[in-house]
Amino acid sequence: MRTAYSVETVRAAERGLMARLPEGALMQRAAAGLAAACAELLGRVYGSRVVLLVGSGDNGGDTLYAGARLARRGAGVAAVLLSPERVHAGGLAALRRAGGRVVGAGSGTEPAAAAGIDRVEETILRADLVVDGIVGIGGQGGLRPEAERLAGVVAESGAPVVAVDLPSGVDADTGEVRGAAVRADLTVTFGTHKPGLLVDPAREYAGSVRLVDIGLGEVLPARPELEALQHADVAALLPSPGAESDKYRRGVVGIAAGSARYPGAAVLAVSGALRGGAGAVRYVGPAGDAVIARFPETLVSDQGPHKAGRVQAWVVGPGAGDDAGTVAEVLEADVPVLIDADGLRLADLDVVRERRAPTLMTPHAGEAAALLGVAREEVEAARLKSVRELAAKYRATVLLKGSTTLVADPASGLVRVNATGTSWLATAGSGDVLSGLAGSLLASGLSALDAGSAAAYLHGLAGRFAADGAPAGAHDVADAIPGAWRDVRR
Repeated sequence: MRTAYSVETVRAAERGLMARLPEGALMQRAAAGLAAACAELLGRVYGSRVVLLVGSGDNGGDTLYAGARLARRGAGVAAVLLSPERVHAGGLAALRRAGGRVVGAGSGTEPAAAAGIDRVEETILRADLVVDGIVGIGGQGGLRPEAERLAGVVAESGAPVVAVDLPSGVDADTGEVRGAAVRADLTVTFGTHKPGLLVDPAREYAGSVRLVDIGLGEVLPARPELEALQHADVAALLPSPGAESDKYRRGVVGIAAGSARYPGAAVLAVSGALRGGAGAVRYVGPAGDAVIARFPETLVSDQGPHKAGRVQAWVVGPGAGDDAGTVAEVLEADVPVLIDADGLRLADLDVVRERRAPTLMTPHAGEAAALLGVAREEVEAARLKSVRELAAKYRATVLLKGSTTLVADPASGLVRVNATGTSWLATAGSGDVLSGLAGSLLASGLSALDAGSAAAYLHGLAGRFAADGAPAGAHDVADAIPGAWRDVRR
């Protein structure tokens, strides 16, 4: 499992660790890991041209010390100082002792923009590698004009970019990008992941992410702000029938979905549910004939949720049209309920808040915006903030769909992030499959947080398997779920 901690938590942990270590030891650990990652990306260090974009404080210090290590291995290292008056003195001295040079500000006392910007740009354009050490994890807002101009030159150069701790211009805590930011090919982060490295839109700027162990694990708190499950974590969550299992002991999931206009939503939700580990699927709604024609093992009823028979969880809303009555009836049930699509629009949200059984809401950005009363663009720009607000506002677990899916737990405040998906999953009906899958996991006994997290992981993996670089339909994704399940369990 990958875990991420806020800037405040990381800073406190660093202070605690530095109190135990010799002065400068933590920075040297970071610099060593950064230099090793740069060397691996370069392939051949000797004779290569490396440009350091150096800001102030510890981030700049990490960059300069790493540059010194590369210079001692024969690289031609040039540093561009964006804040010469606040440069890390020890790091700059180490770089110069190793044979590195300062470009643009020959004395090290002038900003690059004020002294030889043409020379700086020429150096960047000829670089084999650029190291972004402009702003550290404490930075907020977009890049300042001078840094923005240099980032543009870097992009023009086409040289690979390594970001130090996180790309400059992105928010470490929220994943927001408020203006211009550096786009990295590789981000080398220290001690622990930062939330912004795992959450879009900032994740798109980070490239590949490498975590360098500097010893923070022994002083970080047990509970992170953000988690990202991996294969082993999901495998541990997935239900597995025992020798005494029958279809009822494995859980029964009810699907209240579809309408005369959208019968396919019912079929797709059932397809996801049948592959989610529950022992049986009950369907309630007007699309019973379509469901039975495709999945004859489904238990179909047209008498409404109350008369459908016992279930351990309900899924309500996919393709429901204007059937508010069915949504209300499902919300009265004293079992876990997943609300998706039209159900999010039709549900009495006061009832949702007061439910005692677990509730899992699965909006996309547009639906989340409507629930929060904001513009869609606001949700997309601040996904982590939005999912936390939704969970708190509706006292429900919330799965916010997107290129990185976020699942927020209202009780603990924990957020899980999933990035197993593919852009090919942006297809009609894909969300219906996800709802059925997550509902089935709920019926199997998983908590709303675990069911949403595991379903998002499997659904994303199935999307990759189904697409394999080409368009795929929602039914293809459903068909690929067993393969994703087996891959995770292996």
